[in-house]
Amino acid sequence: MYRYDEYDHAFVAERVAQFRDQVKRRLAGEITEDEFKPLRLQNGLYLQLHAYMLRIAIPYGTLSSKQMRTLAHIARRYDRGYGHFTTRQNLQFNWIKLEDAPDALADLAKAEMHAIQTSGNCIRNTTADHWAGVAIDEIEDPRIWCEIIRQWSTVHPEFSFLPRKFKIAVTGSPNDRAAVRVHDIGLRMLRDENGEPGFEVIVGGGLGRTPMIGKTIRPFLPKQHLLSYLEAILRVYNRYGRRDNIYKARIKILVHEIGAEEMRRQVEEEWEGLRDGALDLPADVVAGIGRHFAPPRYQPQPTIATETERLRFENRDFALWLRSNVVAHRQPGHAIVNLSLKPEGGPPGDASAAQMDAVADLADAYSCGEIRVTHEQNLVLPHVAVADLPAVWRGLTLIGFATPNLGLVSDIIACPGLDYCALANARAIPVAQRISQHFADLARQHDIGELKIKISGCINACGHHHVGHIGILGVDKNGTEFYQITLGGHAGDDVSLGSILGPAVPADQVVEAIDSLVRTYLAVRQDGERFLDTYRRVGNTPFKERLYATA
Repeated sequence: MYRYDEYDHAFVAERVAQFRDQVKRRLAGEITEDEFKPLRLQNGLYLQLHAYMLRIAIPYGTLSSKQMRTLAHIARRYDRGYGHFTTRQNLQFNWIKLEDAPDALADLAKAEMHAIQTSGNCIRNTTADHWAGVAIDEIEDPRIWCEIIRQWSTVHPEFSFLPRKFKIAVTGSPNDRAAVRVHDIGLRMLRDENGEPGFEVIVGGGLGRTPMIGKTIRPFLPKQHLLSYLEAILRVYNRYGRRDNIYKARIKILVHEIGAEEMRRQVEEEWEGLRDGALDLPADVVAGIGRHFAPPRYQPQPTIATETERLRFENRDFALWLRSNVVAHRQPGHAIVNLSLKPEGGPPGDASAAQMDAVADLADAYSCGEIRVTHEQNLVLPHVAVADLPAVWRGLTLIGFATPNLGLVSDIIACPGLDYCALANARAIPVAQRISQHFADLARQHDIGELKIKISGCINACGHHHVGHIGILGVDKNGTEFYQITLGGHAGDDVSLGSILGPAVPADQVVEAIDSLVRTYLAVRQDGERFLDTYRRVGNTPFKERLYATA
């Protein structure tokens, strides 16, 4: 993984010192909250319903065990003993005191972490496939390119005050695990007719108030031109993006209003003045960054381990965990282990300080000291020997992270909602907890199969409800919480936005509504279809008829 150089260390240290002085002046009353707000947001500090929230950047979702222990330390010392992993592969602390924020950032800096550009109208944390570097279908490790984007975009003088926040996602595989078509810019690696890798460039995707699927404006971009082409896109957006209306400020609105062809023309015209210039990436520079992401020195391992196979046949819980949470690795004798942060009845994405420390210990013992954060609010140990799977499973079971439910009905994405967020209309976490408890029977979950439920507490869609197989959106009706249900969303290769099923349902009927949808699916599915496949075949009608007949 990437390590800070002298410039990184100096830059982050200077930012901490600046913010410490800004907080001191705010606490002394020398600057007002209005004057302080843009300063704190530049350092990832939000003022939420009950307290300040600090959002920590985890670039492309990659953590070392030392960094995970630092997050545990921050949780203990400055928060209430836990943190919340988000859909941008970041971590949020929801109970930070203003006077403690500079010390927390200083402690983060010691572990080569910060909160810069986790807020504001700038280029946010670039996200990637959480199996990057180890997936068997990967063309190239996307984290190399994410790191290049990070270095280019950090406090970029031209793009630090964009019309609106800006999000980029990169996948190095033909199978999209980074939701690239619902980002402002999505980059999907592919090969040209000569076998050379490059990028499909997708622009104008996004969720929120006006969900849209991104449009391909360049089918193939050679790798060396990545930064110059991104610069061209951002310049066009910065020039024409709406600044008079916050609801129409995202690049997706610009692409929608002028059309994908005109957007392509504008970008290509801008790019002509940038290509083959200072932003082109020399091969030696890319190779130098790539060395930070070289695979670990794996020890030779058997592809079939006796203890693992024995336990698979003897222990049903272990067998379910292998089936649900463990996937193939590109290195023979190894596996990718997915940690579920969705225990029965637990807040999705939360981890206590003790759990973070335990994950760091497991990473050191069994995963070359490396951890990943997923955009579905789970964690990954990317380098586990097949022979070590029983030990890892036992360790995860002790801390509650071994629930075998990846991709199943209880593996729910949920934003913090009205429990924390000042923008929310309704609660999200309690709804996720109740649904999780209702479907607690793991045998039933596995019979239902892949079913992704995503919950947002408001139209900003931090829970990605638009691309949930079942999406749940909290809405306010005269001070009462209701929930609008959508069906058929998907964030992968065959991306789709969910369709509204009908009138929103009251909070006390949400669980019964989801149960009705699941029962309808089980009654009409054919030949082991996934929920999404069944929905695409039969449409809304059978689900709508059953739900509102019993509502």
